[in-house]
Amino acid sequence: MIEFANVVMEYSGNTQALRGVSMQIDDGEFVFLVGPSGSGKSTIMKLISGELKPTSGYVHVNGYELDRIRRREKPYLRRTVGVIFQDFRLIENMTVYENVAFAMRVVGAKRREIKARVPYVLKLVGLEGKQHRHPNEISGGEQQRLAIARALVNNPSAIIADEPTGNLDPARSLEIMRLLQEINKLGTTVLVVTHQHELVQHFNNRVIVISNGRVVKDRMVGEA
Repeated sequence: MIEFANVVMEYSGNTQALRGVSMQIDDGEFVFLVGPSGSGKSTIMKLISGELKPTSGYVHVNGYELDRIRRREKPYLRRTVGVIFQDFRLIENMTVYENVAFAMRVVGAKRREIKARVPYVLKLVGLEGKQHRHPNEISGGEQQRLAIARALVNNPSAIIADEPTGNLDPARSLEIMRLLQEINKLGTTVLVVTHQHELVQHFNNRVIVISNGRVVKDRMVGEA
C-alpha cells in the first residue's frame, strides 16, 4: 500500500513542490497520476522510492515509513518498488538478457534464480528471442518493454511508470498500457505517472489529478 498523509515537500528557497498531499493506493490497484510539468508528480515518485523525505506529513510504502526510514532499509524498500524511468536508463553495452539480470544481481540474487527468472520475465513482456541483442538493436517499443522487464524482474509489489508512452506513437502507447494492465492482473500495484490526459481516457481506471502541488481530483475515468 502507498499512503500519503498531509505531505508537504519544500526545496531550498522555500519552494513548495507539494502542499498537503493526501492519498492512498491500495495493493493491487491500477492508478494514473496526472498533471502538467511542475505539478509535483516527480516529487511524489521520489518520495515513494525513498529518494526524498517529506518536509512534513508522512509517507508509507509497503510497510516502510519513508518520513523516518533509515539508510540501511532503503535497499529493502526498493526491492518492493520497481521504477520504469522515462528515459529507460538501459545499459547500452549489455544485452537485453544482461540488462534484466543486472537488476537481480544488484539485490543479491543467486545465479540459479537469475537463470530461472529472467527468461520468464522476457517472455512475459514479449521479448523472447531478443535476449542476445543490445538496446540499440531493438525498437523504441521494445526498449520500453525491456525497461518494464527490468522493473518487474525482482517481483516487486508495486511498479511506478514515469511517462511510459512519452516517446511512442499512439498504437505503441496503447500496447504498452495494455501490457501494464496485464501485469496488474497478476497482482502488482501499478502507478502510471503521465501528463497525457487523452491516453487515460482509454482506460477505466482511477485517476489522481495533481496541480500546483495539490490533489485536485481523485476519481474513476468517466466520473464527473
